[in-house]
Order: sequence, then structure tokens, then C-alpha cells
Amino acid sequence: MILVTGGLGFIGSHTVRALLDLGEDCVVVQRRAPELPAVLAGAGARVAVEQADITDRDALLPIGRRHTITGIVHLAGSVPWPPAPHAPVEATRRALGGLLNIAQAAQEWGVRRLGVASTIGVYFGAKNDGPLREDAPLPMNAPVSIPTFKKVGELLGGYLADTTGLDIVNYRISGTWGPLGHPDPFFAAPALIHAAARGTAPDLSHLVGPAFAEDGLDLNYVKDTGRAIALLQLADRLNHRTYNVGSGRATTNTQLIEAIKKVAPDAQVGLPTGGDAPHLVLDISRLQEDTGYQAQYDTERAVSDYIAWLRAGNKN
Repeated sequence: MILVTGGLGFIGSHTVRALLDLGEDCVVVQRRAPELPAVLAGAGARVAVEQADITDRDALLPIGRRHTITGIVHLAGSVPWPPAPHAPVEATRRALGGLLNIAQAAQEWGVRRLGVASTIGVYFGAKNDGPLREDAPLPMNAPVSIPTFKKVGELLGGYLADTTGLDIVNYRISGTWGPLGHPDPFFAAPALIHAAARGTAPDLSHLVGPAFAEDGLDLNYVKDTGRAIALLQLADRLNHRTYNVGSGRATTNTQLIEAIKKVAPDAQVGLPTGGDAPHLVLDISRLQEDTGYQAQYDTERAVSDYIAWLRAGNKN
């Protein structure tokens, strides 16, 4: 069985779905009261749900005595989020403590592989003259807390892998969108899809800056992201510790809007022209070479699938 922290969340639930489809049963650990999302409907006894906070070591470690856990996919956030400016030291202690508890559990349970979620954000400030490779030099600073703690987590993971012999793998996940997602502050895709499904104008007030037609990013549909993570967890052998998880291409808002118009011709999703920021695109050669991964959702298929999901009555 594979244990997935945050396994009932956005990326987590789709990763569990992919693991099930690949023949692997799962244990999901969720801090809040558990409720299986629709993407896991019909999973039955193949998904065991444990309610626990990963920062509580005494609650986490006994899970390995109740289940035969062979691998861990750590997707729960080991970052102070939302930020805690009133208590930054304690928030940092909890965030890093959760990550260390997961590493201790992996060691005590003797799991085959521990995968840890990182982010495309670790590349902010790196030289960007083409697809970003995992061996690109990274700046030591970061503009917000999430890439800061993900960089720290990658360094800690490397240290723990070297000293304990654990197989610890980092997933640098690109902009991910799709069913069960939420408005993202850095890209407009989810808001555009929700507007098209509802027949309303998009609400872009949550974005950190204005959205333009030419804005682009390595966007990956969540079903592909979940399958990529599952393949990395189950691969017989991996040649690296860090893998980019993305589409390997930039998707612009113009391309999204064109795909939306094919499904919903009357959608009110126009954006002003402009957008001169360089597009962050991940090189996914490692992922493809070591797992055989190929994306199943291009922009048009992803748009059609997500709009159909929302029109079927799902909230997000």
C-alpha cells in the first residue's frame, strides 16, 4: 500500500486515483474530517482513510502498524500556509517538523520510496532561456514562503537520503489545474474555466497581477500530474532524486480561450492583449525517460473535461 499525505486534496486525490488505476491500494492521511471526493468514487476498501496531522508524530507513526505501507507520497503542505506573521518561528517549527515526521515514518516503516512535493516556484529567479532542467542553478532566495520551504525541504531530503539510505525523490510540480482545484493567484486558467461553465464573466480579483492574453506558463492538467507522480512512486528504478512534473510546454491564455470557445462559444473570457513576462517551462525529459510518462490531456481535451465536470454539478 502507498500512503499519500493530503490524499483527499486537489493533487492528492488524483494521485490516489492514478495509483489505484495502476493496481496499488492506498492509505490516505488527512488532517480534517475525511470525505472521499468524487474522483475516488467506487474505490471501496482499496482506499483506507486515516485522520491525522502529520505534525503530530504520535498520531502518525502508529498508522504504519495498522497498514502494510510500502511507499509514501508526501503532498500535504510542509510550509507555513497561510502565512503566520504573528508566530513565524512556531509556524516554521511545525512545517519542518511535519516533513521530518514523514521521513521518520518512512525510515521506521522501511518503505521503498518517499516522494516529496516541491514546486516550479523553486526556479523563480533562475536563468530562464529555455525549458528548465532539474540541474539548473537555483538562487538562494525566494519571493514568498512556498518556494522558500520547498528549497529547504529538497536540501533536507538530500541530507536524509544520504545519511539514512532512504530513497527520497522530489517532485517539482508545475502549475496544475483541473477538477477539485481552486483559484490560483498566479494563473488565470481555473477562473476562465469556471466562468465558461457558469456563463459569467471571469472573476480575476484573486490574481497577484493583471492577466493578459499572451501570459503563459507550464500548465499541467491535474489528471496528468497525478499519473506522473504515481509513475514516479512505482518505477522499479529512478536515476535521479529530483524530477520536474509538468507538460513540458507553455500554455498561453490565448490558447486556453481558443479551446474554451470550442466548447462554449458564448463564453465571456476575453483578456486584454499583452503579457511580456518570460514563460516558465519545465524540461520533463527525466520524467519521460525514467517512467515512460506521456501526457494524456492536451489543452483542448483538458478544457473539455473540466467544463464537463463543472457542468455536471461539481463545485470546483
